[in-house]
Amino acid sequence: MNAREVAEIPTGPVPVPVAVTGLARGDEITPVWRNELGGLTFRLAAPDGSTRYVKWVAHGTPEIDLTAEAERLAWAGRWVRVPRVLGQGADADGVWLVTAPVPGRSAVDTRWLEDPVTAATAIGQGLRRLHDALPVADCPYEWSVADRLKRADERIAAGEGPADWSPEYRHLTVVEARARLDETPPVDRLVVCHGDACAPNTLLHDDGTFSAHVDLGSLGVADRWADLAVAAWSLDWNHGPGYDHLVYAAYGVEPDRERLAYYRLLWDLG
Repeated sequence: MNAREVAEIPTGPVPVPVAVTGLARGDEITPVWRNELGGLTFRLAAPDGSTRYVKWVAHGTPEIDLTAEAERLAWAGRWVRVPRVLGQGADADGVWLVTAPVPGRSAVDTRWLEDPVTAATAIGQGLRRLHDALPVADCPYEWSVADRLKRADERIAAGEGPADWSPEYRHLTVVEARARLDETPPVDRLVVCHGDACAPNTLLHDDGTFSAHVDLGSLGVADRWADLAVAAWSLDWNHGPGYDHLVYAAYGVEPDRERLAYYRLLWDLG
């Protein structure tokens, strides 16, 4: 990825926020994910076998708006399978979102890390299904280049530079990288994008077929390559190089190198 903290399945002790303990009401609490900004996801397992998931972020965590995510999940759930919102709230420490489980295992589950071909194929198929199902004309959300460039400029102003970027772009100066982002390629096809189509956010059934998407907090209308660029790139981060072509093939497109390069740089900076 880049020099920022990496998203991962926690392997050591994770402090459980007071709010999560309260929401559990005695259910077994298991940390299942830590994102690159420090947000946490916990699985709550009840004695009767039922489960819930709680996403929690500290107040002031940039780029994570769980209220916005709850709205997007409710909207997208009219057409595609996404987690159903069970509740949300906040206290003095942070904000949380409770959702029902959806079938499947993340594409970065150990099983699919050992079978990257299946994972890559399901990611491409799932992304195409999402893009085809969600109606652009009815979508009230955007994931526009203009808004993302504002965030890139904020990060640059805060002092981020090549050391914070992925290796592919560290040879560029800040001025060079920002100038490239002013040369936005023409839109290929507007779709409702996932907004964070990295491998961990795709779930697979046990037979290797696509099941569902999670983490739709940035969902909005954009060029489909904004999603494709990151979905295929994330195979390198999580499964190793050499599988990105399977994402394009399963989606049904030939790789567009210009748009891939642009949207990956935009992702890195913004």
